[in-house]
Amino acid sequence: MQSKQTDDGVKKQIIEGIELIDQINLPTSMSSQTKFYLFKDAKDVISVLAKGDVSGKENVLVRVHSECLFGDLLGSLRCDCGKQLEKAKKIMKVEPLTLLFYLGQEGRGIGLENKVRAYKLQEQGHDTLDANTLLGFKADMRNYDSVGKIISEFFKIKSIRLLTNNPKKIEEIKKAAIAVKQIPLITPANKHNRKYLTTKKIRFGHTI
Repeated sequence: MQSKQTDDGVKKQIIEGIELIDQINLPTSMSSQTKFYLFKDAKDVISVLAKGDVSGKENVLVRVHSECLFGDLLGSLRCDCGKQLEKAKKIMKVEPLTLLFYLGQEGRGIGLENKVRAYKLQEQGHDTLDANTLLGFKADMRNYDSVGKIISEFFKIKSIRLLTNNPKKIEEIKKAAIAVKQIPLITPANKHNRKYLTTKKIRFGHTI
């Protein structure tokens, strides 16, 4: 890890192209002892909420969550994103050491505008995978390389328990020499997201 001094005197730490913009104390509903870190890589900003002194610890509980305006904020029933985040936060509230990543990778990385277009295609009968490819994108455009580097090189953590159903997420984080134990994050299905969840299970290999 290298460091450089900026004009305003703030030191930014760089991890192979990742900058630490700043960090603050941020008491939350999970704990009064939480800190917020804002990182930036070549593509996006990466928000991290840390509970407890996680640096150098083992088996830290981690949730890596890609933003979903519809699910996280508006309570959409067409996906399980908001329910997963809600459940992850409840689990983390009773754990002493946790990391919550919030990534700007809306719509599996295609952005909100294209996500709306993909939803229109889903209303015509296409599943989430085919909708993305019909728009000219890969099935899943998200990338977790920076997450792995932040965990291993900034926080110096070599083993985590990862709240996820996504095998791609696990494999990409493992590339940073991190031992990953999966903890599935199962939420109830409803009539609006049953096809969505079935596609996740059958076509993406999620643990559902």
